[in-house]
Amino acid sequence: MTTEPNRSWPHGFWNLMFTQFQGAFSDNALRWLVIFPVLASVTLSQEAKDGFASNAMTLFAVPFLLFSTVGGWMADRFSKRSVMISVKVAEIGIMLFAAFALKLESQALQLAAICLMGVHSTAFAPAKYGIMPEVLPHEKLSSGNGILELLTFIGIILGTFAGGFLAETLVHREVYSGLILAALAGVGLMTSIGIAKVPAADPQKKFNYNIVGEVWSNMKVMKADRDLWRANWGNTAFFFVATLVQINLALFAQKVFHLKPTEQAWLQAALSLGIGAGSMIAGKLSRGRIEYGLIPVGAALMAIAGVWLGWPGISKPLFSTALALLGLGGGLFIVPIVSVLQHRPSAETKGAVQGAVSWLSWVGIAAAASTQSLLSSKSVGLSYGQIFWICGAVSCLSGIFVIWSRPKAFPEMVARWKNQ
Repeated sequence: MTTEPNRSWPHGFWNLMFTQFQGAFSDNALRWLVIFPVLASVTLSQEAKDGFASNAMTLFAVPFLLFSTVGGWMADRFSKRSVMISVKVAEIGIMLFAAFALKLESQALQLAAICLMGVHSTAFAPAKYGIMPEVLPHEKLSSGNGILELLTFIGIILGTFAGGFLAETLVHREVYSGLILAALAGVGLMTSIGIAKVPAADPQKKFNYNIVGEVWSNMKVMKADRDLWRANWGNTAFFFVATLVQINLALFAQKVFHLKPTEQAWLQAALSLGIGAGSMIAGKLSRGRIEYGLIPVGAALMAIAGVWLGWPGISKPLFSTALALLGLGGGLFIVPIVSVLQHRPSAETKGAVQGAVSWLSWVGIAAAASTQSLLSSKSVGLSYGQIFWICGAVSCLSGIFVIWSRPKAFPEMVARWKNQ
């Protein structure tokens, strides 16, 4: 009698991971492929450049604000695997449209393509996060989320760099950039087919056309669970800080360090290495449980890094070190939060809850884009370094809230480590 070998990770797990990585990479490559040429323009004012970067981020966020409940409903009504495969098919069409927009060099159509990718991600996110607890045992959920967040943020960083590289390398031949991204979407479609098959959580679920009412209803579901409710707002704060850092980093590197998009690779590498290390460490330290005590530690590191990044006259090596520290803290902060958001909802409401979480995440992202534009405007006049301090302050407040709401989490975590 033969037994099936014990697998470290369930069948289809790595297909899900690569599909998510490809989506994060392509989202950001397209966005920055459009943004970087504007930032490099010698005819536009700095205020106009800041405004365009913020508008592009806002247009990507708008679909999440409008359609996140649709994505949540789809994730419950249909198999999450089927939803992800359908989204990948749509992505190929969106990237072909983007190639057309890039060929025409039409900023309006390029921004429309960014908005369509926002719609794509709106449908993908609830299915992606909702399927994790369906394919992973509870004791592997934190480690799995560590890998997911690692690959997501590496995809974001590498996509940002790739967008800049393609923008500089294929000047006036941008159509090829769009075709490359369409081909990558095809690869993502093939890997998505290998994701583990799961049944629909609630095949009879009715669609609620009242978007505001649906969000409110899902919020009430989360509010009934104190841990779920708090994790939701921690997730929103994280995406606010992450987006503000991402926009501000590109502007800081270009304005203060006078770097071209392709010369920012070492900054992006420092941040991605930090995020990767933080996510993996969080997964390891969790040791088969959701470790709430890691959240204030991550918040403290992010706050310190925010102050460090904005220090007047900071050198490039020290700036890179601060970025790595920020990424490390971000990984420790977000992995336990994502695990709570996946584990706590019932099987029938996971998709709906993830839709509401996604909606609030993009409230944070849209708020960050508007905040960047406001803080760097002439009326407020903060420097890019001082905006990093705002990121640190928000991180600090998030950590203080966790300590206040769960005062025993950190000491209990340390006690467990001592006894193991």
